[in-house]
Amino acid sequence: MECDACDLVRYCSDECQQDHQPQHEAICIERAAELRDEILFKQPDGSHRGDCPICFLPLPLDLTKSTKMSCCSKTICKGCEYANKLRQIEG
Repeated sequence: MECDACDLVRYCSDECQQDHQPQHEAICIERAAELRDEILFKQPDGSHRGDCPICFLPLPLDLTKSTKMSCCSKTICKGCEYANKLRQIEG
């Protein structure tokens, strides 16, 4: 049996876990927050469409959320297309 929140400690019984809880609580809270952040900020896995050559994020599966550049025929995400248009406007 392991701690459900942090997965750092294994216990032989519920009684052992309850006895150790006061010593483990501070470390457990910190590790649980780290695990939550890892899940929250994890980069998405790539798709069969590959990555945007500018920002290196996976291209979305929805074709309307990416565009093909006429100059080089590379597909980029709409975010990079938008940033490029802003740069062109700003001069």
